[in-house]
Amino acid sequence: MHDAPLEAHEHTEHLAHEGHSPDRFVSHLAMLIAALAACAAVAGNLESIETASALAATGEATLSQDEATDAWSEYQADSLKRHLYTIAGDLNPAAATRYAKTAKEQAAKQAEIRTHAVAAQQKRAELLSESKAHEARHHWLTGAATLFEIAIALATVSLVTRRHWLWMGSAALGVGGAALLATAFL
Repeated sequence: MHDAPLEAHEHTEHLAHEGHSPDRFVSHLAMLIAALAACAAVAGNLESIETASALAATGEATLSQDEATDAWSEYQADSLKRHLYTIAGDLNPAAATRYAKTAKEQAAKQAEIRTHAVAAQQKRAELLSESKAHEARHHWLTGAATLFEIAIALATVSLVTRRHWLWMGSAALGVGGAALLATAFL
């Protein structure tokens, strides 16, 4: 005997039960998308930090170069003064001792200025190197964030189309993004 109302009720209960039971594919995709979104956010924030750090180091390097340029200009001016005092001493023997003393003071001052200029140039070189390191990390992080975003898009398409190969592709791109993220700091 076939009881259509009872059978319909059983099908309805079965469908209702299936609707409440978690679909493993959807659950896994939801977790993957959440993980990819978190990774994309981390990569994007780190990318912004590296950009700001690169710009800051470049700005500081420019200031150090300006400091070195000013010091070298002062060094050259003092060199000219020293030579003028030497010439003045040769032209005026009565004041030669005083001019020689002043020329010697200028030479001592030049040594300090030279040390300062060389230190400023060295600091500039270190800051430019630091800026380049930040830029390199920025590029790796840009690649990582891009792979994470593409992986999220593939996972979303996989969710709609139920294509497992898209899910696997998304996971592979996520692993690639994680590798680029790690490479940025190695």
